[in-house]
Amino acid sequence: MRAVIQRVFTAQVQIEAQVVGHIDRGLCVFLGAGKDDGPQDFTAMADKIAGLRVFSDERGKMSLSVTDIGGAVLLISQFTVYGDVRRGRRPSFDGAMAPDLAQPAYQRLVTMVRDRGVTVQTGRFAAMMRVLVDNDGPVTILVDTKKTF
Repeated sequence: MRAVIQRVFTAQVQIEAQVVGHIDRGLCVFLGAGKDDGPQDFTAMADKIAGLRVFSDERGKMSLSVTDIGGAVLLISQFTVYGDVRRGRRPSFDGAMAPDLAQPAYQRLVTMVRDRGVTVQTGRFAAMMRVLVDNDGPVTILVDTKKTF
């Protein structure tokens, strides 16, 4: 499982000019499920999203999580984080989970993050979305459960 995680002042997702998800201070997460992901990947990613310490404490040190600050997560399904461009300029998405499996996987992760006490807003799986991100910092972290755990 892969994610691009951005610390944000605010973020929203629109579908056909309608806002379907919006958060204020928190994390915008672009998530892709891999075809080899299993239960340990879901647990690791949910724990990482809820516990990632990228918010500043009173000393200005990044030591607080989205849970600590009472923030929220905008969790967007995005298979393109599995784009592989090692062999040319057109991305291959062979490593991404098949859509019929990825949709329930995405919903499962949304539930797991919520179960950790985090407010989660979402886009719509497989929809063409416009995501507006007001990045704070900017702080952008890449997480790959196959490489970091």
